[in-house]
Amino acid sequence: MHFLFLHETGSNRPLGAGSNTDKIYFHPYFSEKDLFGLFVALLAFLRLVLLAPNLFGDPENFLPANVLVTPAHIQPEWYFLFAYAILRAIPNKLGGVIALLLAILILAILPFMPSRNFRGLVFYPIGKLIFWGLVSVFFLLTYIGAKPVEVPFIFIGQILRIVYFSYFLLARGANKA
Repeated sequence: MHFLFLHETGSNRPLGAGSNTDKIYFHPYFSEKDLFGLFVALLAFLRLVLLAPNLFGDPENFLPANVLVTPAHIQPEWYFLFAYAILRAIPNKLGGVIALLLAILILAILPFMPSRNFRGLVFYPIGKLIFWGLVSVFFLLTYIGAKPVEVPFIFIGQILRIVYFSYFLLARGANKA
């Protein structure tokens, strides 16, 4: 779509172009530049795949499998580590699964929550502070989810779990002020 609109309307500079003679046409200048960039990226990718295929692999993949032992280092992908930390922070299995589902579903449902006329976080300084607190808690939960199940990480995960779920209660009140 970008190329279509760029081709139809042309491009300009922030300072403006004096006339059409000062403009640079998209083809062949930018087409050749983009094709060269694509060629360099593909060459680097092919070099990596063909010459060093195991460079980013996990060394654990080369160990023989033992069906009787679950490896201690198993963890989900990085984008679910925050929910995995919440799951591990609750000792009850059913409660942990419910909290894990709520942690993910609350982020999916949040855009559809009814709100008043929202003017942006610039007009809500307390809401902005609470939002950046949630971002910090999210990254800390992701970090804790990647750590082993040991004493300091379990306790930190339990505290961060409470803070994570309390955000959704505090955010409504802070935006009303």
